[in-house]
Amino acid sequence: MTAVEAERPAPGAAADPLGAEPLRGAVLAALATVFDPELDEPITDLGFVRSVALRRTDDGVPHQGGPGAEAVVHLRLPTSFCSPNFAYLMASDAKDAVTAVPGIRRVVVELDDHHDSELINAGLAADAGYRGTFRHEAEQDLEELRLTFRRKAHTAAMERCLTGLLRADASLPEAAVGAVTLADLPEGRHKDALLRRREALGLPGRPDAVVLVDHSGREYAPEEVPLALRRARSTRISIDGNAHFCRGLLRTRYEGSGTDQAPRADGAEPADYHHLLPIHVKES
Repeated sequence: MTAVEAERPAPGAAADPLGAEPLRGAVLAALATVFDPELDEPITDLGFVRSVALRRTDDGVPHQGGPGAEAVVHLRLPTSFCSPNFAYLMASDAKDAVTAVPGIRRVVVELDDHHDSELINAGLAADAGYRGTFRHEAEQDLEELRLTFRRKAHTAAMERCLTGLLRADASLPEAAVGAVTLADLPEGRHKDALLRRREALGLPGRPDAVVLVDHSGREYAPEEVPLALRRARSTRISIDGNAHFCRGLLRTRYEGSGTDQAPRADGAEPADYHHLLPIHVKES
């Protein structure tokens, strides 16, 4: 039984007039839109959602045609020393996502077992914001941090698409991928992910838009392409490797947490990570 399932009422319990099961499903769907900023995967797929509980808010305040509900979400991370700014960003995004669910009146998000749990949870409860929570320790604005990781996610998504083309066509010179457009990419999850990342950065999604660009949309000259692709591959390997490592750490730290982790989109398991190695570089 997963942590989320453990919050469900026992069989035979009285029906919840709020429609707890559909509402819980809506809360989980909202949490699935929240990505770990560094690993670029939904926190639900990673197993970072420890539990979701719903409670009625009988405060007499109308909400969405009724009293509404309070959602209490507990999050967990692979280690107690995960970066506080990553942790806060994830928890803050989770609170915002659940707050937008119709029928939810109040939201409590708490991060468990982290060395800054008390500080982060107090800041979330007070809606103090990142700088209000960490004050002088906040080295950069939360939106600046978010932008940094959006750029990394775009770089990794871009590399996955272009490396896929190189692996599918052994005759394609590496330097030639600098002219590849979105229309040249095969349909599928990698292209869909790239389009989402481009949209988040305000990059064009037109079919004739060049794939290999920096975060500002600048294209690369043919002689720049091999190095740009190598750098992008390094970013992608780092993200994929960290995601694999964190999944394993979570399973070690919390017994049974593996059942809360969704299979990776690429189907890889802990012992099957040879694909993280870079492909052989083609000489131009």
